[in-house]
Amino acid sequence: MTSDSDARALGRFLKARRGQLSPRECGLPVTDTPRRVAGLRREEVAQLAAISVDYYTRLEQGRVRASASVLVTLSRALCLDEAQQRYLYELAGRTVARPRRLRPAQRVRPAMQRLLDQLTTTPALVLGKRMDVLAWNSTAEALYIDFSLTPSNRRNYVYLLFTDPTVRGLHQEWDYDARDAVAALRMEAAADPEDAELAWLVGELAATDDDFRSWWAEHRVISASYGTKRYRHRFVGEMTLDCDTWSSPDDSGQRLMVLTAEPGSPSDDALRILASWTAEHQSMESARDRSKG
Repeated sequence: MTSDSDARALGRFLKARRGQLSPRECGLPVTDTPRRVAGLRREEVAQLAAISVDYYTRLEQGRVRASASVLVTLSRALCLDEAQQRYLYELAGRTVARPRRLRPAQRVRPAMQRLLDQLTTTPALVLGKRMDVLAWNSTAEALYIDFSLTPSNRRNYVYLLFTDPTVRGLHQEWDYDARDAVAALRMEAAADPEDAELAWLVGELAATDDDFRSWWAEHRVISASYGTKRYRHRFVGEMTLDCDTWSSPDDSGQRLMVLTAEPGSPSDDALRILASWTAEHQSMESARDRSKG
């Protein structure tokens, strides 16, 4: 636990560090307006770290303890090197996060996998903690992307929504869907504020995407388990799909996400086309495998 003196020292370090940086170094727009303070303003650091100005001010004043996710985004916002990061974490009374070594990889529950395997004509995903994509069926692959081609440490629904051009372009109402995804991720952070992998994810997106940084700083949260998605698929065109999620009854944090269409609708026809394509592709692969054997 950090002491009051450490909290004050952390505040002094933050203030000194922002005074050493220029907006240009941090990727902020440069204007001709004279600056009254050397380095970055508090508002600019808060923006880069995806936190509120009030929260950052209290950090500099030693009045609040920084969470693991905030330390990650602050390290990126202030362009800290390895030694400076270590010092920041020491003052905050925490250990420098090494995300992928702290916790074992998530495994799909057998019951979830069985459910997924039985859904052959509708897109379905198994989402884990932090909205990681743990498993998917062939129709989901046809709707979104081939998730197997994405490195496992990037196979996250929110990350792909912001960084993958195909996933991003699929959403007709991207701003609405992405903002809700950020709010859902906020709920994940509230449930496990010490999750280092979540801290890494937030830091990565906050450092590279202005919209994510702005929406994360709003502290908006949602826990909706259903809704409507409007997609524009690159091959089958526009679709309006109902999106429903069911949570696992254990404490694994896993959820089954299923997308369906109104029977007989154009969207239902589009889903059937996607499902038939995947079935045909799988049949061809099976025949090819048999011929090799």
